[in-house]
Formats: sequence, structure tokens, C-alpha cells
Amino acid sequence: MIPAALAGLLLAGILWWLARCFFRGRRRRSEAFEDMEGHEFEAFCADLLERSGFRDVEVTRGSGDYGIDILAEKDGVTYAVQCKRYSAPVGVKAVQEAYAGRDFYDRMVGAVMTNQYFTSPAVEAAEKLKILLWDGGYVESMMEEAGEPFMVSRR
Repeated sequence: MIPAALAGLLLAGILWWLARCFFRGRRRRSEAFEDMEGHEFEAFCADLLERSGFRDVEVTRGSGDYGIDILAEKDGVTYAVQCKRYSAPVGVKAVQEAYAGRDFYDRMVGAVMTNQYFTSPAVEAAEKLKILLWDGGYVESMMEEAGEPFMVSRR
């Protein structure tokens, strides 16, 4: 009877340790971009896109960029990407900027890339305007696919 109880305690301890390591690792990946300023986040997103197979990745100049932060191409499709490093859900304005910037830069696809999530009105606008929404969960999955450790180069 006692060996079964010890085995159960040992198993519970191992499961607790594995869960702790898993969640600590998840937190670190998120923190890689949570503490960044806007321009740092744009450089981070550009590097992430390159590591995800995008080519000709270019960070646009800060002012007068018509809301587009990154221009890129993948598999013959050209992209105009708006980056938003926010502490709250991203709203409609970012979607409108991606829509206008996509046409200004004559790109096939417009996208908004963020560390957060999107408001319901933003999702509705994106569906209507055909703008891709890459939320924090999607960005984290891109980071995982790009591999560890993920370092950001300064552009």
C-alpha cells in the first residue's frame, strides 16, 4: 500500500514540475515582445516574418508610411503589414490603416500583426475589407515554428 502512495506522490510531483516548466517557457516567449517599444516590435515582426519564409522584408520609415510598417513577399504574394504592440485589444483603426496602406503600396494582401487580440468590430471590418488578422496567439505559434531561441536583430 505504501509503495503505491509513494508512486502516486512521485507522479504528481513530476507532473507538477513538467507543467511548471511548460508554462514558464510559454511566459518567456510572450515576454520576448511584451516589453518592446513600437519600433522594436516592428523589427521583431520583420525578423519573425523572415524566419517564417517571407522574402524582401522591409520595415517602412516611421512617418508617412500610411499605416504600414512592413512590406514583404511570400510565395509570389505581396503583403503590407501593420504592426501593433498594444496592452489592450486592437480596434478598427488598425484594420482601416492596413486596408488603406495595402492599396497605397499596391500589395495583394493587407495584414495587422499584434501581441494582443482584436475587438469584435475589428474582426468584422477585417472580414469585410479582406484584411488578415495575426493576433498574439498566431504570433506565438510563428515563434514556435521559427524555433528557440528567438533573438531579435536590430534593423
